[in-house]
Amino acid sequence: MKTLMLKFDNRNIKLMLSISFAIALYVARVKIAHSTYFGFLVWNLFLAAIPYFVSQWMLARSETGALPKIVFWLSFSSWLLFLPNSPYIITDLVHLHDRHSNLLWLDMFLVFVFALNGLLLGLLSLLDIRCLLASRFSSKITALIVFLVCILSGYGIYLGRFLRFNSWDLLTKPVTLFSKIFYSLNEPKVYLITLAFGGFFWILYQLLTATLPGVEKKVLG
Repeated sequence: MKTLMLKFDNRNIKLMLSISFAIALYVARVKIAHSTYFGFLVWNLFLAAIPYFVSQWMLARSETGALPKIVFWLSFSSWLLFLPNSPYIITDLVHLHDRHSNLLWLDMFLVFVFALNGLLLGLLSLLDIRCLLASRFSSKITALIVFLVCILSGYGIYLGRFLRFNSWDLLTKPVTLFSKIFYSLNEPKVYLITLAFGGFFWILYQLLTATLPGVEKKVLG
């Protein structure tokens, strides 16, 4: 039963506190503005939490014994599919131009808080996965996979914000998705968006690993 739940350790307790603050801020905004316009932030934060739940589950399973290869790679694929939702919330700043966003400073802070929580979920999840990868691959291969994951997340943001695809569209409309992906490769802005968001995600990850005590030691064994 333990493997099905988040551990109530110090990190997860503080993470839940931060997420609770975001939800409370949204509820306060609803009360003040009498509008649920920014409700999509709650949904987007839920999507951003999925990769974290997956990586935590994988870590918990690995502690009770080695994950079978097929379970590891299926779980990793599911995690990768939803990971772009974590940094994606940054792009919700675009909604500040909407006519429903009539409390500019509160709305800016609201989006910032949700975006920060999304980033935290994604970065901490990436830390979890790097630990799992390090137990299977060399440090160089692990670092390369992490970098590619960040770049793919940047492209995932492009697919979500500009082409309006969701993570589950890989299963529900794969032909349309891959067709759009193929044609998008001719768009110069695709590479700019991908490298900008993917690169920023990777830089934040590097900063996190350099800042948190014991992370490198835990990852590299």
